[in-house]
Amino acid sequence: MNRDQLLRALRRYARKNGFVFEVDKVKGAGSHYRIRFQSYVTTLPDKLTPLKITLILKQIGLHPDDLKNL
Repeated sequence: MNRDQLLRALRRYARKNGFVFEVDKVKGAGSHYRIRFQSYVTTLPDKLTPLKITLILKQIGLHPDDLKNL
């Protein structure tokens, strides 16, 4: 899963569950994005590994299985 696919999945999940989801491309350094999911804020790098995706999802209070059925 690349960054764009993860962003689409998070947008879909947030819309489906009525959560707040925002992407800030300006505040991130270089090619990094800052994302806000509910009250959680984290940095989303350009290159993602499966472990990095799991850690990012954990930081925003989600489990990887939450995005599987979208």
